Amino acid sequence: MIKVAACQYHIELFTTWEAYAEHLTTLCEEAAEQGAELLLLPEYAGLVLTGQLPEAERGDLHGSIAGIQPLLPRWLALCESLARRLNLYLQPGSVAVLDDDGIYRNRAWLFGPDGCLGTQDKLIMTRFELEQWHIAAGSGLKVFDTALGKLGILICYDNEFPLLAHTLAEAGVDLILAPSCTDTVAGFHRVRIGAQARALENQIAVLHSPTVGLAPWSPSLDEGYGRASLYVPSDYGMPASGIVAESEELCPTRSHWLICDLDLAEVRRVREQGQVFTRRDWPRQFDDGRLVLR
Repeated sequence: MIKVAACQYHIELFTTWEAYAEHLTTLCEEAAEQGAELLLLPEYAGLVLTGQLPEAERGDLHGSIAGIQPLLPRWLALCESLARRLNLYLQPGSVAVLDDDGIYRNRAWLFGPDGCLGTQDKLIMTRFELEQWHIAAGSGLKVFDTALGKLGILICYDNEFPLLAHTLAEAGVDLILAPSCTDTVAGFHRVRIGAQARALENQIAVLHSPTVGLAPWSPSLDEGYGRASLYVPSDYGMPASGIVAESEELCPTRSHWLICDLDLAEVRRVREQGQVFTRRDWPRQFDDGRLVLR
């Protein structure tokens, strides 16, 4: 049994590094004090750093992500120090990173008690990211082998594409972390439905953390809706709905941790003794002309 925490992360304006560092530290300590061993923050949570830029710069869609690049090493060092000091795993959301090839990519890190375990880029970009923000897709999937189990990260829109999660599941991943940032209720539900479907198809767990709140000072984080949640397959020993827990409000006025116990051994048992074997039966959809239209 492990205790996981997904943040329903309210976007706030922090105009100094000290204020932001205190905020993130307090937030992580709050979850750690409740026994959480794995903390998940949402997609683009790192863009809260833009609050430290001059007003005109933080209000510029492209200038804001350019302006925070010098702040990223300090942010990553803070995240790593929190994971080490609190003796837990921390996925602090994602941020737009300028790579050596001159292209921005949406990147997530995973930190553990022993330091950084690696990164996962978003693989399928939304229209807004591609057409207006000029943030490009990364490549490849990463399996994070931890003391809690094998983890994967699918960022927001990536959860809406079945083969990505299936590839991770086939590589032994039992829990997918799904950080998201959606500026409409419909967008939240697309990610939510995708995340729960991935748990059902692959008979794994999916932990979802969204951004929430109104941030008129930021053209990228201006509006957020979503519920933090933990999904598992609907089967013997699991909640009938497939929802272990979810936060109550779509847009609260403060950040809120959803903290849940998760028994990955029970999730694995479902794959071996469940009422259905969706994971085992995945290849059957491709056999014997089942996909042929008549």
